[in-house]
Amino acid sequence: MKLRIWIAAALLTVPGVALAAEPIEGNWKTATGSTAAITKCGGSFCITLKTGKHAGKRIGKLDGSGADYTGSITDPETDKTYSGSGAVNGNSLRMKGCVLAVLCKSQTWSRL
Repeated sequence: MKLRIWIAAALLTVPGVALAAEPIEGNWKTATGSTAAITKCGGSFCITLKTGKHAGKRIGKLDGSGADYTGSITDPETDKTYSGSGAVNGNSLRMKGCVLAVLCKSQTWSRL
């Protein structure tokens, strides 16, 4: 039992061994060419624009893990918030915002 605890503690202190970030975390190029940063905020992921006309504005909050996330997305031009989702596939992130779950718009972002 003590050996297992020691091995686990040793692995956590070895450089390069860390808990992996969620696939959605990082910097993404939006469809409009701005850079959006997706970072952990509490138990969710916050989306904040880093460049462009609306730099510094938080435009979304998503929950989830792995490849699929759901939450809310705000259009920075209109300040309207929609139910949203994100799906990660490699270096692509398909973002989708919907009104009443029937009128939806999608765009694909690229990992920077």
